[in-house]
Amino acid sequence: MEKATPMTLPLALKRASATSATNQRSHICRRLLALLCLGLLSVGCTTIGPDFEKPEAPVMEDWTDDNPVITRDSIDLRNWWTVFNDPILNGLIEESFAQNLSLQFTGLRILEARARLGVAEGNRYPQVQEIGGTVATSQTSENGPLSNPATNDEFKSYEFGFDAAWEIDFWGRIGRGIEAADASLNASYADYDDARVSLAAEVARAYIVIRTLETRLTLARENILLQTESLRIATVRFDNGGTTNLDVQQAKSNLASTQASIPALTSSLYQAMNGLAVLLGKPPGKLQIFSSINNDIPVAPAFIASGIPSELLRRRPDIRSAEFQAASQSALIGVAEGDLYPRFALFGTIGLQSSNIGDNDAGDLFNSDSVFFSAGPTFSWNIFNYGQIRNRVREQDARYQQTLVNYQNTVLRAYQETEDAMVGFLQAQSEAEFRQISATAAQRATEIANIQYREGASDFQRVIDTERTLVAQQDAWTNARGRIALNLVALYKALGGGWSPPDENSSDQDYVSAETRQVMIERTNWGDLLESPPVENQPDETQPKAAPQ
Repeated sequence: MEKATPMTLPLALKRASATSATNQRSHICRRLLALLCLGLLSVGCTTIGPDFEKPEAPVMEDWTDDNPVITRDSIDLRNWWTVFNDPILNGLIEESFAQNLSLQFTGLRILEARARLGVAEGNRYPQVQEIGGTVATSQTSENGPLSNPATNDEFKSYEFGFDAAWEIDFWGRIGRGIEAADASLNASYADYDDARVSLAAEVARAYIVIRTLETRLTLARENILLQTESLRIATVRFDNGGTTNLDVQQAKSNLASTQASIPALTSSLYQAMNGLAVLLGKPPGKLQIFSSINNDIPVAPAFIASGIPSELLRRRPDIRSAEFQAASQSALIGVAEGDLYPRFALFGTIGLQSSNIGDNDAGDLFNSDSVFFSAGPTFSWNIFNYGQIRNRVREQDARYQQTLVNYQNTVLRAYQETEDAMVGFLQAQSEAEFRQISATAAQRATEIANIQYREGASDFQRVIDTERTLVAQQDAWTNARGRIALNLVALYKALGGGWSPPDENSSDQDYVSAETRQVMIERTNWGDLLESPPVENQPDETQPKAAPQ
């Protein structure tokens, strides 16, 4: 057997020293691991701030009007506009969903909120994670007090390391921040749904206004033809000595008055078309789609289903948004309260460090003897804050109370909007019935007056009066028919119609157009934020909590 070579004393001491250093590093690493485990166990052991509860709100038992035209049956309001049976209106609303810029803006706010939630969730992990290194060349002054002619005054230092710092969420401050960001994200989903509801109603309203104005223009032109004929008859009779010039002048005045309504109606029509074009994401201009299509005003169905009042709290996106905003603000109270308590954190640094003099290279940088590290716990406590932290907590609490009041006010406005739309719809129907009778009678009276005037049985004043009445009653009947449809649109909007809850087939492409999504992907690395389906938490399906009366 080969005899072992005896180890020299310096070499043995060097190896013993290295072994001791290695054991020491191992011991420190075990202690650091124990501290990390302790930190993990302590995370979330205490939660500061109030736990959010669904706000109280006044609840109506039933609608005030019990007209049988509006039933209490539940109805699917996602595509409420189809009740008009107007394919043009259906196409316009679907087009607005795809192209409206305000809706796209609201959809982009969802992506912003999702990224903000990602930032908040990142605070659960080490907040400082840095890899860095330095290479420095230094030379001491030859005239300096520490200068030594026997040594080289120039040396180089090399350092490479990793730093980490991790604040332990001992009091739940970081958790409350994540809770606030998550509720804010859900509020952005509800805001998008609310924008969609409003957009559908605005498109339908603009379409009905356009159809109403077109009908009024058609009736005005028909009356112009009728009054032109009356002027011709009055002129012929005046030329033949059968009447005075008074009849001619009255006929001219009556005709010019009706003709003057054409520019005003045309201006309103073009303005309504411009508004609809913008809703469709197009430049303002006359929409040619209406020029060759029958311009009837959309007709409401015979019966309308409204559901019961308490369903509003689940259907209306603005109410859900107000609730999520309150939840987010409630969590921010806990975030502010976290500054009242000490913060605990773990820090650690590990790296390689070497300094070489003269022409030596940096080869020993990666030697085990070049390893350095430090680790341990820290804590900080801002105790002398002159009441600033307490006042920041009070500020957040006041904001939270504002969100509760806003929630209650949003519920009340929802009831008001629904009640107003119901009474407007029902009264417009009643008005339209009487207006139709009046317009039909006025038309018949005009025919009789013209016949009697041509036969000389009555004077021309009777003709003028009946023609003026006919113009007014036909215009009033047309406006009443338009108000029926407009109030029905307002009712469906007030009931929260026009959106649908997300399902397994939903994706962010529903919120952002494909073109915008592609541009954003090419510009920025969005990871999976543009791919993940929405995660909105739907409100409880239980009866809402009623406010004390």
